[in-house]
Amino acid sequence: MTTLLPRPALRAARLPSTHSPFAARQTASPIFRRFLATPRGEQPRLRIGSEAPNFQAKTTQGDIDFHKWLDGKWGILFSHPADFTPVCTTELGAFAKMRGEFEKRGVKMIGLSANDLGSHDKWISDINEISQTTLQFPIIADADRNVAWLYDMISSPDLEKLAQEGGIAFTIRSVFIIDPAKKIRLTMMYPASTGRNSSEVLRVIDSLQTGDKKGVTTPIDWSVGEDVIVPPAVSTEDAKKKFGNVREVKPYLRYTQI
Repeated sequence: MTTLLPRPALRAARLPSTHSPFAARQTASPIFRRFLATPRGEQPRLRIGSEAPNFQAKTTQGDIDFHKWLDGKWGILFSHPADFTPVCTTELGAFAKMRGEFEKRGVKMIGLSANDLGSHDKWISDINEISQTTLQFPIIADADRNVAWLYDMISSPDLEKLAQEGGIAFTIRSVFIIDPAKKIRLTMMYPASTGRNSSEVLRVIDSLQTGDKKGVTTPIDWSVGEDVIVPPAVSTEDAKKKFGNVREVKPYLRYTQI
């Protein structure tokens, strides 16, 4: 099974919306429905540690090439089903207010919503008014669902419905944390009815950056300043040399401070 979108399919993924893969016939086979094997090809399989697919897109801050836009920094890509929807509006307002916290950690944020730029600009005015903030990160215009397709942001029931009835996809609520090497480090997928926790996204960034820098892992509900866990691959003796004090609860569960 192909795990990455082939180059021809990537080129096809940038076709204009008149070549939409979502106009599938009702007579499509189960395999056709599962993969929507259209000019875009099979959807890529996004896994932790795989490279974040590159794409070109229009945003509220101009045209971008995603990999160039990341520019060797941490990045957060988060999608929204549509402009002028209640849950999405509260989410973008919350992320906009936390901009300073993400910037302190060297993290770039970029949103995505399945509408055009004209709609985005008007929606941002609402977000700023409702949340009493100034949204300053770009929002991708994905009216043709090219990025939603590339990042598997479409639910299985919606794929089935589209294969049978045609139409346009409903983009689900997704989060991707991407490291400076362009590797996907975390994915979160939410139903449309449930808003995300912006503090949790920041907490995961702290955990990943701490782990990369210090060679540790973090326990449940961990936050900065609390004890961390010594990885199983590190012996207790080596951990004491590296960190000093090591608290052993079990041979496989050892805490330390950094």
